[in-house]
Amino acid sequence: MPLITLTSDFGYTDHRVAAIKGRILSQNRDAKIADITHDIQAYNLQQTAYIVGNAYPYFPQGSIHIISVDSFFHKDRKCIIYKADGHYFLAADNGLLSLIFFDIKPEAVYEITYNTRFDDVVNFTTTDVLVPAAVHLQNGGLPEVIGRKFKTPRQLSLPKAGSTDNLIFGEVLYIDNFGNIISNITKNYFDENLKSYDGFIIKFRNLALSKIYSSYTELVTDWKKETEFHGKPAAIFNEAGLLELTIYKGNIDNGAKSLFGLKVGEKIYIEFHRD
Repeated sequence: MPLITLTSDFGYTDHRVAAIKGRILSQNRDAKIADITHDIQAYNLQQTAYIVGNAYPYFPQGSIHIISVDSFFHKDRKCIIYKADGHYFLAADNGLLSLIFFDIKPEAVYEITYNTRFDDVVNFTTTDVLVPAAVHLQNGGLPEVIGRKFKTPRQLSLPKAGSTDNLIFGEVLYIDNFGNIISNITKNYFDENLKSYDGFIIKFRNLALSKIYSSYTELVTDWKKETEFHGKPAAIFNEAGLLELTIYKGNIDNGAKSLFGLKVGEKIYIEFHRD
């Protein structure tokens, strides 16, 4: 039986997450459910796209992902199913799924028609619309039974890094729980621009770095004596292939977020030079 994952901006204090799980189990007592996160900042589609986009590939093929961010129901906004990369994704048609799959074309997109007629009462989009659709898919049902092909889902785009002459300019895309700064500068884009130069300097706020590590393991190996480097800034390419600014053993209180002083959307530059 396929797994259902849950992602939302509901938090854990209120009843909503429990209500979603209760509705799933009331429709299928044997359902397998896994949380991705419920700590998304309210209505933050960019944060959601980064987290879900990096989490879903670790789940089995055929998994069904309910994403409840900016999902409150109204008649002029559809709820949709994306079939992409061997998974199903259910969300409001708010552009979120186009952010997750900016480089992957969906196999099919469906408008969910179950429980969305004008005479239906939808009090809570996730329990009233997304859950029944997800359980239908989990039980082996076809999306065509609960929806119809949809050709014009809303499209959004993430900010992309650019370049001029010897300079790449990017921006902060995401700040993780440890305070690490994730940019929109990809390793491929960096490597392509570096070909004509001998070195580079990463510039942000009042700091500059001249080396990028391939992983945290390489960083620690290079620094050798760990205790001497607490609080030291560094740059790596993370598992998503994005330039990340980090503080060794930093966290949200004394780590990258507070020391660097950067916020989502702030600029990061890489200046290339010849020896």
